[in-house]
Amino acid sequence: MQDLQYIELETGENPTAAVIWLHGLGASGHDFEPVVPELGLPDDAAVRFIFPHAPNLPVTINGGMTMPAWYDIRAMDIDRVVDTEQLMASARAVGKLVDREIEKGIPASRIIIAGFSQGGAVAYELGLSYPERLGGLLALSTYFATAESIQRSEASAGIPISVYHGTFDPVVPESLGVRSVETLKSMGYDPAYQTFPMEHSVCLEEVLDIGRFIRRHVL
Repeated sequence: MQDLQYIELETGENPTAAVIWLHGLGASGHDFEPVVPELGLPDDAAVRFIFPHAPNLPVTINGGMTMPAWYDIRAMDIDRVVDTEQLMASARAVGKLVDREIEKGIPASRIIIAGFSQGGAVAYELGLSYPERLGGLLALSTYFATAESIQRSEASAGIPISVYHGTFDPVVPESLGVRSVETLKSMGYDPAYQTFPMEHSVCLEEVLDIGRFIRRHVL
């Protein structure tokens, strides 16, 4: 996979932390760019937000139409038949962005990976397999697609994880969020889990909690 294109937004000079935020199927890095001012971060916080654009791929469930996608979804049953190789390739591509932040002087422990829907599945894969412990993992309205195949790193033990889901989500049923949390716990992680009365979306209460997560773990 080629290097990812992305949007970069800094909340202050000389950032001391970074958040890499992955969008969902058919969207772009612009999707979550407007969220940054709503996070309630301190005025003096210098955080670099990176919003990558997924590559264009044919998506089976959408009639083979080419669109921004982190991986192909072959069936939308409850177990989600996905192209695991493409998902892992996307995780490696996002991992290069993590590497770049570390090269710029931000330690891995101050880098958060966030992802919505498809992006969240990639965030799980990268956040739990990256060779250094990252600052946190945020999983929004998503599922742990590679739970059976992931090669977890020892460094990921103890990584802070927050999982969010809408109770009325018709795209990724809440049961998949619950299953992800149960799987994480069986692996020895301690994820926080919150639900909101919404569909496949984000809400202000969730965004504010994400802001608190960022403050607590990397600022």
